[in-house]
Amino acid sequence: MSAKERDEQSESQLVRVYAALLARAGETQIEVRLDATRRACELLGDIHQAAPVITVTGTNGKSSTAGMIDSIVSAHDLRVGRFTSPHLHSVTERISVDGGPVSAEAFVRIHDEISPVLELVDAELVAENRGKLTFFEALTILAFAVFADAPVDVVVTEVGMGGEWDSTNVADAQVCVFTTIGLDHQKFLGDTLTEIATTKAGILNRSLDPSPAPNPVAVIGAQADEAQTALDAEVERRHVLALTEEQSFRLLDRTRAVDGQLITVQGMRDVYTDIFLPLHGSHQAHNAAVALVAAEAFLGDEDKPLALDTVAEGLSHVTSPGRAELVRTGPAVVVDGAHNPDAAHVLAETITEAFDFDYTVMVLAMFADKDVHGVLEELYRSADAFVVSQALNSRAMDAHELAEAAREWVDEDSVIETPDLNAALMKAIDLANSSGATSPGIVVTGSLHTVAEARLLLGKED
Repeated sequence: MSAKERDEQSESQLVRVYAALLARAGETQIEVRLDATRRACELLGDIHQAAPVITVTGTNGKSSTAGMIDSIVSAHDLRVGRFTSPHLHSVTERISVDGGPVSAEAFVRIHDEISPVLELVDAELVAENRGKLTFFEALTILAFAVFADAPVDVVVTEVGMGGEWDSTNVADAQVCVFTTIGLDHQKFLGDTLTEIATTKAGILNRSLDPSPAPNPVAVIGAQADEAQTALDAEVERRHVLALTEEQSFRLLDRTRAVDGQLITVQGMRDVYTDIFLPLHGSHQAHNAAVALVAAEAFLGDEDKPLALDTVAEGLSHVTSPGRAELVRTGPAVVVDGAHNPDAAHVLAETITEAFDFDYTVMVLAMFADKDVHGVLEELYRSADAFVVSQALNSRAMDAHELAEAAREWVDEDSVIETPDLNAALMKAIDLANSSGATSPGIVVTGSLHTVAEARLLLGKED
């Protein structure tokens, strides 16, 4: 069998496995439990304990921060497994080993190896009149199985939702990272920052475990006062060491550079100066500071700082597809998965700072369960025109309904409704090219599903 035939066979089998995973309850059908995931992991030989874990929770910036931690730790000659969500183009992107998606062959092989255990746990749950393992629970178990098979030296997990009862929390993390916490998923997490932050603080579970293992270290990025107060209360209750931005560490400086920025970070043990970060926006600079300190906490040897050259080498390779990502020029097209008001606020700031657009077309497609007006309130000042569409997803908001919402924020003539994202991109390009502006730009946003579809249409699939 040729290499091409093997690849085609692996992709075919991947379609089969992904379909089996999708047949399970979806990611928004939450089960508030950990015992089902833990049961499967234990039956597979305690795969959730096969390597030390760094867990990342928060509302925005989790994937980027997890990727930066991966890059810094990998640069220190450790093999890293990383579990993130969602994916843009292939489910294999969620499970990374050695900085890249696990191969389709490994994804399929290990899924098939653990399937009997998944089926056994499903049967036990059904016998108790409980739901079978969900999509995310099964995928979490698969990720830990992939990491145990590799094997890896350290696992970096991104919490799917919340923290306390998220399936990733079956692993007791040595370092627990908190990116910025905002309002999102209120149906499941609560309507206040206090409720949401308290649930996310559930990743600090080792201190409540009777095992003799040491308590985790909490690395806390900049928070709103309400969220910080809730985290402080949980840290105190659990007797956890907390490293908090602006108290224990800080971003000292950042300067715009070609294709990114130079940052200087005051870490726990040293000042790390003029590190090139190939990402745009102040939020990514702060994410990098959090990631660097998380790596310090994990790798640290008493008071010895990390080697500046090694940290710089790690961060120089960081990518964050779908986050303020320039995917085309002439006219420029930037894609960003902002799907809540906080993320939209950051996107608006990044557009102003990092891209010199003098005419901006905003292509918008969102999910119906999101805070549409909150997002529009953050974005409308940055747009000269809105081209509104509908993503290819069952949760997508109807394009006409979204267009009507946009018209509450800008002139009616500034909102153009299109039937699909391909038509939206073509219209946006036409508007940009005919604007007469020196530096027109197009920003595609609203969800990562919107971004993924746009990347495919623009030939940017990785």
